[in-house]
This record gives sequence, structure tokens and C-alpha cells, in this order.
Amino acid sequence: MANERKFIAENIKRVLLKEYLMKEVSRAGFGGVEVQRTPMGTRVTLITERPGIVIGRRGAAIKNLTRAIENDFKFANPQIEVQEVDNPNLNAQIMAEKLAFALERGWHFRRAGHSTVRRIMESSAKGCQVVLSGKLTGQRHRTEKFKAGYIKFCGEPRLQFIKTGFATATLKRGTIGVKVEIMTPGARLPDEIGILSPAKAADLMPELFAQITEEDALEKDVEIPVEEAEELENSEEDSGPEESAETEGKETGDEPEVPAEEAGNEENTEAVEETELKGPEEVTE
Repeated sequence: MANERKFIAENIKRVLLKEYLMKEVSRAGFGGVEVQRTPMGTRVTLITERPGIVIGRRGAAIKNLTRAIENDFKFANPQIEVQEVDNPNLNAQIMAEKLAFALERGWHFRRAGHSTVRRIMESSAKGCQVVLSGKLTGQRHRTEKFKAGYIKFCGEPRLQFIKTGFATATLKRGTIGVKVEIMTPGARLPDEIGILSPAKAADLMPELFAQITEEDALEKDVEIPVEEAEELENSEEDSGPEESAETEGKETGDEPEVPAEEAGNEENTEAVEETELKGPEEVTE
């Protein structure tokens, strides 16, 4: 149980540190914090929109933060590293804090929610969702959602591609919770399949492509075995001259030759038919 208690205590310290930095660095645009244990001490990476405010004049602000982290949270030899956000509109925590600040200034919740979604989608995000919960218009608690694009609610795509931020707006009616979820632009969903050209496939997978080409070449160069060739010749000989003559007649369009005996029988039948058609008098004449 000692190890479990140690892990729980460490995570509690990290959560408390995150809440402390959110309050202290709110003016600079808090975008997140990462805590990493190293042999030289504890490295704290602080992600902000305006790093100059965090550092302060001649590094005074960051020295105070380092001293507070070491004394209040008992981190050994903390080293704070400040990073600037590339695109603040794609950072869920920064957008949640901006939306909460807009609500505190008196913006209508629908206007603020739609404008936040539009800014996120204009920054080439694949999808976003904004959830506002609390006493928005009256004394009853309710929830409003604003959504655009693709959003995954479970599974590996959510853990890998969805970034979540949370903030609170304090109004006269009460506290409003603001939750922002953003799907990153480079997210690739499981149902998205791309087909490469043969040239690109050969560049990416040369060994597999060479094996496939060898198999195709072998299939084209396959020869008929000797036994199968002899069976084909024997089947043609067994078919006989009559079948071959009929097939030749069908191919050329000519009628097959009729033997002489069959031709004489046909003439006799024609003569009998003529006598039947003529009357008895004509026959006697």
C-alpha cells in the first residue's frame, strides 16, 4: 500500500500545482503544465500565450514562481521552462478561459459560444464542442452545447486526438462551467483510408513492391504442362471428322455436304408431294 499512497500523493501535488499556476498565470493565458522528474530535479514546463508576462522584468516573476513551487509544493530543485503556444485558437484550455472571461464581461452565452466555435474552426480544427452549464438565463440550471465538425466521445481516437479545457465564469446568478473540446487538425480517424500510386508505394515499401512484381511476372510466364497438352490433343482427335466438318461449316457459313443416297430419297419425297398436289387426271395424262 505504500507505493499506491506515494502515487496518489504525487498526483495530488501535481493537481494542486496546476490550479495554483492557473490562478497566477491567468493574465498570460495559461495553456497547460507538464511535470517531469529528472535526476537533476523536477522540470516544470509551462505553456502560455504570452511568455513575457510569466518571466517578468529581469526574470523576477519566474524566480518567485520557482521559490513558491519549491517551498509550498515540496518539489526538489524545480526548473521552470516557459513555452509559447503556436496557435492559441487550437489550445482548449486557453479558449475555455477566454470564453469564461467573455461571459464575465457580459456577453450573451449564445453569442460567446458561437464565436468561440467559429474561431476554432477557422484555425483548421477538425472539430470542436463547447459546453456551458449553470444558471445561464434564469434560476434553473441547464446545459447548452455548441458543436461543429467531428467529435469523438470514446475509444482511442478521443484519447489521442481530443484536447479538453475547463474554466469557470463567476456571475451574479452563480458560477457557469465552461468546457471546450477540440479535435486537432492532424487527426486521422480509423475510417479514413488513402490509396497510394504505384510510384509512392514503391518508394515507401520497396521490398514488398518488388515481391509483388516478381509474383506477377511468374504468373504471366506460366507454361502448360506436357500432360495437359497431350490431353488436349487426344480430345481433339476423339471428336472425329464429322464434328470438325460441322464446326467448319458453322464457322464459314456454308451448309454441310449431304450424301448421294440421302439426296435421292429427298428427290423421291418431292415427287410424291407433287403428285399429291396435282389431281388424278393430270397424273394420267
